[in-house]
Amino acid sequence: MQSTPSPAPAQPLASVLFVCLGNICRSPLAEGVFRATLADLPHDAAIDVDSAGTGGWHAGEAPDRRSIEVARRFGIDISMQRARQVTANDFERFDLILAMDRSNEATLKARAARNSHGRIHLFMEFALGRRVDVPDPYYGGPDGFEAVYHMLREGSAALANLVATGERAVSG
Repeated sequence: MQSTPSPAPAQPLASVLFVCLGNICRSPLAEGVFRATLADLPHDAAIDVDSAGTGGWHAGEAPDRRSIEVARRFGIDISMQRARQVTANDFERFDLILAMDRSNEATLKARAARNSHGRIHLFMEFALGRRVDVPDPYYGGPDGFEAVYHMLREGSAALANLVATGERAVSG
């Protein structure tokens, strides 16, 4: 009996990297929220999603406990994620690199080859057309993490629709 070959895995429709400073608060939460948002959409193409930080201080660490907690309250588990620093390969690997704030956007553009600059955007500007930062909640209390969650949820819903429907090109 001859077996039929398995179908090739679906190629990602797009690849998206969320970036903040240390990859323990905003960007892992953005990754989790975006994954959850994608899971709720009716589409058949995979989207590769990851997160990283411009700094490497927390490499290998789990997300901040407050990010984990706010995600858990909304039914998202980000506890298995581990922080990592952006690498040179990320500028080639990802179609879309979304910075949580203008400072990280500038850092990414300074590190990237000029031909990768079109891939780097401010998250809220790309998703919603608003050039605003997702504030870093690290030095604040739980309310800041919840406010960030809601910003990320709103942006992720718009981004998922843009990427999944192909309404907007995701690479530069």
